[in-house]
Amino acid sequence: MKAVIKVSILIFSMLIVVQTHAQRIKDLADIAGVRSNQLLGYGLVVGLPGTGESSPFTEQSFKTMLSNFGITMPANLKPKIKNVAAVAIHAELEAFAKPGQKIDVTVSSIGSAQSLRGGTLLQTILMGIDGNAYAIAQGSLVVSGLGADGLDGSKVVVNTPTVGRIANGATVEREIKSPFASGDYITFNLRNSDFSNAKRLADTINNLIAGSAHAIDATSVKVTAPRDVSQRVSFLAVLENLEFEPDRPSAKIIVNSRTGTIVIGADVRLLPTAVTHGGITVTINETQNVTQPDAFSEGETAVTTQSIIDVNKNDNRMFVFDAGITLDTLVRAINSVGAGPGDVMAILEALDQAGALRGELIII
Repeated sequence: MKAVIKVSILIFSMLIVVQTHAQRIKDLADIAGVRSNQLLGYGLVVGLPGTGESSPFTEQSFKTMLSNFGITMPANLKPKIKNVAAVAIHAELEAFAKPGQKIDVTVSSIGSAQSLRGGTLLQTILMGIDGNAYAIAQGSLVVSGLGADGLDGSKVVVNTPTVGRIANGATVEREIKSPFASGDYITFNLRNSDFSNAKRLADTINNLIAGSAHAIDATSVKVTAPRDVSQRVSFLAVLENLEFEPDRPSAKIIVNSRTGTIVIGADVRLLPTAVTHGGITVTINETQNVTQPDAFSEGETAVTTQSIIDVNKNDNRMFVFDAGITLDTLVRAINSVGAGPGDVMAILEALDQAGALRGELIII
């Protein structure tokens, strides 16, 4: 029997950054001070079908909950509960959320619970970074994952059964004050800092209201705004829908070393360069031989395997880049030598080290 294993070069794909078009201000920038806030809480999920946990902090939390209802358990009594799980609850409180509104919450097990499916979160206070309570969460969990155990110790887990979600599971109890209505200015912060885009944003607003916008730096543009809140809302509704064409991004090559994904910006250029690349093919032949003992010996028939490893190195192929070649030429040249993602990463790193790459190489 022979088994042949060949190591071949795989074809990779490149994502190309195309030319930008006009976009709205609301799609490129945020308003300073108008943001969401993270909330966090600790609570108990009950009603689990034996998939909970029995740990010291779960028992302590359970006893504390009972004591809040006037029920005192003996100190030497350790309840064995498997239908309760200690969980962490987190949520995002959007800007301008008012008391009485609902927000979604995510519930995650922090102990040894096997699953939260079928459980109900008891009333839990969600606090902000300042230690104040901003929402109260409670409700039945929706868990997409599931798990099953066999008597022989085998286990099957689909998705994540220890994380669930409650849609509209928390009620906002406190409003977070926003600086939106204070001062004589509002500030737009670009999501991607760029001096050219900051200037273009300011020019776009000034074309509508002359002299009202000033670029502070590569990120922020300050705009004079009405003091009256209702007028300020109408003013921003107009500004955020103004369109301008963002400047072309800086030349970058992004390489994901884990997935092999390579993204090359359209403005990447190369200096005159010569690159050589060789492919390697490894062939492993395995032959099974039968060994018979001597006629009068007490040995046994045995099967041995003989492996022959052959490494063939293909002829090196070299291609030459002229000065200032474009992305299209680079992609076609690399594809022509059959380079895989790992080989392309090595070529790009070598070009960057040689100073022939006109663009920033970023490996993530």
